[in-house]
Amino acid sequence: MKKNVGSVLGLYPTPLVVVGAMVEGKPNWVLVGHLGIMGHDRIMVSLAKAHYTNGGIKENGVLSVNIVDEAMLGKADYVGCMSGRKTDKSVVFEYETGEAGAPVIKESPLTMECTVVDIYDTDGFDNFILKIDNTYAEETVLNEKGKIDYHVLKPVLFEMPTYEYLCTGDVIGNCMKMGKE
Repeated sequence: MKKNVGSVLGLYPTPLVVVGAMVEGKPNWVLVGHLGIMGHDRIMVSLAKAHYTNGGIKENGVLSVNIVDEAMLGKADYVGCMSGRKTDKSVVFEYETGEAGAPVIKESPLTMECTVVDIYDTDGFDNFILKIDNTYAEETVLNEKGKIDYHVLKPVLFEMPTYEYLCTGDVIGNCMKMGKE
C-alpha cells in the first residue's frame, strides 16, 4: 500500500536552465529548476517573486532559457547562489543578444529565446508563460536531420528534494513502440 506523504511535488528531476534577462541595462542570470512544457511552442518558467531578474523580465518582456550541460554547471550553480541585487552577474557568462533582444549564453549548447505572453501569479512565485521565438543550438548537438540529439547534448537534471544535479541516463525504450510489441 502506498503511504500518503502530503502535498509533495513529485515531478523531479527536471532540466536545469539558466534564465537570462536584461535588468537595468545589463544581463542578469538566474539558475532555474522550476519550468515546464505547455505545448509545442510554449513553456513556463517559475521564479520566486524576490528574484532580481523578475523586474527585468516584466520590463522587457523577453528572456532566454539556456540549457545547462556539465561543462557550464559550475558557473550555473554560482549564478543560483548569488543575488543580482548584490553581485554583478553580467560578467559570469559571455553572451550575445538574440533576435528578440534577450541575452543568450554563448557556452550553452541550446538556448530558447522567449517572449512573455502572460504571468500567472501564485503565492510567492511569478510564473512566466512564454512563447518560444527562437531556438539556438550548437551544430555539435544536432543530428544529420538538423534535430536536437539529446544523446550528445546531455542536459543536467535538477532534483529538488535532495538538491542534487543528475546526468541523463541510458535509453530504456522507444516511445509509441513498446506498447505495440
